[in-house]
Amino acid sequence: MKTSFVFLADGFEEIEALATVDVMRRAGMPVVTVSINATLQVTGAHGVPVFADALIGDCDLSDAEWLVCPGGMPGASNLAACQPLTDALVEHNRRGGYVAAICASPAIVLAPLGIIRGRDAVCYPGMAVDGCGVNWCEPSMVVVDANVVTGRGPAAACEFALTIVRQSLGAQASADVAQGMLIA
Repeated sequence: MKTSFVFLADGFEEIEALATVDVMRRAGMPVVTVSINATLQVTGAHGVPVFADALIGDCDLSDAEWLVCPGGMPGASNLAACQPLTDALVEHNRRGGYVAAICASPAIVLAPLGIIRGRDAVCYPGMAVDGCGVNWCEPSMVVVDANVVTGRGPAAACEFALTIVRQSLGAQASADVAQGMLIA
């Protein structure tokens, strides 16, 4: 199974990032947390410091399964300003690779890159950008459109992560993880 990457920038939404990593790892998916900072330490939007597994400059993203962007502010803006990440997202999507974003990141990171143009998506309420060609599907919590999964916000974190598992490993694997977490 290919490795997936969850990107962390100062100001990331902790529950969206860490719940996603936790659920994917429970399903047996190899996941690397990636700091876009100059150091492995990244501080979440609510002051929680986290040490990422790797720095973005040390990762080969060319053969990834998933590229995942948590939300949070200014986390999403910081992700959008990271050229190596945005280049990787565009190329990965161009090849049909899986891309996932939640909360502010669908609007702040994916929409400006054209990744969700002409697609169904969701984002945090009030973040949707008009005129970018996205079919915003509020009030859905999680939306799948081809190779892209988007989530609405913190309350959708587990559903978002379970959807990623379902896309990669199937409905039974997702259901098994949900049951083990007492979600189902």
